[in-house]
Amino acid sequence: MTGVAMMPCFGVLSLLVLLSQVQGFFQTSEEVTVPEEWVLLHVVQGHIGAGNYSYLRLNHDGRIVLHMRSLKGDADLYVSDKTLRPDFDTYKLQSVTCGYDVVVVPGDFVRPVGIGIYGHPSYLESEFEMKVYYDQTALTDDPFEKDAYSSEGSQGHPKYTQPNSEEEIEEEESILWTILIGILKIILEILF
Repeated sequence: MTGVAMMPCFGVLSLLVLLSQVQGFFQTSEEVTVPEEWVLLHVVQGHIGAGNYSYLRLNHDGRIVLHMRSLKGDADLYVSDKTLRPDFDTYKLQSVTCGYDVVVVPGDFVRPVGIGIYGHPSYLESEFEMKVYYDQTALTDDPFEKDAYSSEGSQGHPKYTQPNSEEEIEEEESILWTILIGILKIILEILF
């Protein structure tokens, strides 16, 4: 009888250990490291109500990287060079994650560029911090170069790597959730 009673206890203990390890996959670090070549231009902080937009205008030329972090709630980012009031229907670039939102504004976008920050309706209020970087690597990159590798001096190392695209992030999250759900099903089958 003790062997049967220990089995559920062992299963619960295993589940707790597994969940603590899986939790590390979903946590994002507080500070995102950026390349030395990026120059911080602005830090914008604000609040946005559920289902509302806040708009900013980008006049700076060159390749600009927008790093927005939701401090509370969930703020999403929409960017366009066609309208100064982009939203989820009219935008050219977007990032709609639940943590860090990153958009790289190409240097060939017509200025001024409209930036829309949307407060997701799941939260009464969202608080955000957006850091605006000027990417100086755009000045030194060869526009005719097809890949991020250089034959001179870099010895096969990339000169610069772009942040993961939204599809790559969603795919990684989807795979992790699939693994987590599969593990939970196995543990529940063992317990019951």
